[in-house]
Amino acid sequence: MPDDNSFSNEITTEIAPIADEGDVLLHAEEIGVRASWGRIFGPTSLSVRAGGVTVLAGSGGRGRTALLLTLAGRMRPSTGTLTAFGRANDAHHLFSQAAIADIDEVDGIDQTIRVSDVVTEQIRWAAPWYRWVRPSRQEDLERLCGPVFGNFALPAMEDYVEELPELTAALFRIAMANIRRPPLLVVGGVDRLTRIESADKLLSRLVDLGRDQTVITADVNGARLNGVRDVVDVHNLTDDEFVQLEQHDRI
Repeated sequence: MPDDNSFSNEITTEIAPIADEGDVLLHAEEIGVRASWGRIFGPTSLSVRAGGVTVLAGSGGRGRTALLLTLAGRMRPSTGTLTAFGRANDAHHLFSQAAIADIDEVDGIDQTIRVSDVVTEQIRWAAPWYRWVRPSRQEDLERLCGPVFGNFALPAMEDYVEELPELTAALFRIAMANIRRPPLLVVGGVDRLTRIESADKLLSRLVDLGRDQTVITADVNGARLNGVRDVVDVHNLTDDEFVQLEQHDRI
């Protein structure tokens, strides 16, 4: 059995290099997703350039969540064409090049466990099946969370996830989902945070991550902050009436 010092965050998934800045990394043409009971979203068209942060401006809800899942390769479009990393409608390849975070349907964390347990579990998932993984330590927390948290305080290893402040919880979820640091990072809407100040701080950290990755997130009004590269209006996510009501609540 290897000793404690033999662990490395080895990743077996092949990661494609990020496209040159200015290139379109992802282009959706009239995509939509339908369920047995009807339309979830679409048709929607948009483009995301490689590098930096792209904010999708549109109403929150299942339609926007489904769009984010589709852009991360977690759902297949029922209609239209989604071209990403040079491949059209290849959800499997897109999945391998993207991380998705802060979306309950995908990365929800058991609220009754400690931060140390989550870190240990994520390291185990990232490691090859044959490698023994010791319980996580403070240096693991710092290594995995430091790039996401920046100057913000890290949670303590003994903290319960359910007791973390909302900004800390969101950053922690992003850090845990982004262990592989693939070319594309898709993050649930920054407007999920109840405080505008917290949303702005979260967006500032995504801008920093956008120096090395392409980051996609969403906001009902189209969050605008220094460093955000593009704000893209997205349509046909839900009824226009609900869009107008949600925008009014957020102003």
